[in-house]
Amino acid sequence: MEAIAKAVTMYLSHAVEIMAALIIGIALLKLLFSFIRSIRANTVSKEALRVQFGSSVAVALELLLGADVLATAVAPAWNDIGKLAAIAVLRTALNYFLEKELSHLHTKTIILPEAEQKRA
Repeated sequence: MEAIAKAVTMYLSHAVEIMAALIIGIALLKLLFSFIRSIRANTVSKEALRVQFGSSVAVALELLLGADVLATAVAPAWNDIGKLAAIAVLRTALNYFLEKELSHLHTKTIILPEAEQKRA
């Protein structure tokens, strides 16, 4: 029974890792197309592009952390738990600072256009 649970958990963990990679890949393609369009038309701000891409990276980081938890969920060794703890701390810190920067950029992106409209 433990072998079946471990196999299912590992397959699920790999599926979540693939989803995270797909999210980053799709976000990168969207970023490139939007960036090219913004250069040609000069319409989209670069901060808005960073917020969109950063949000996708934040989601991918959360999925990768979940995949790591799944990978060590069934009968982990102490070494595996230590690695998971280190990875969890690093990814959580990355996600925290990314979210902090994204909220700052989002606020800046919203406030700046409103300020420019009031001046006009």
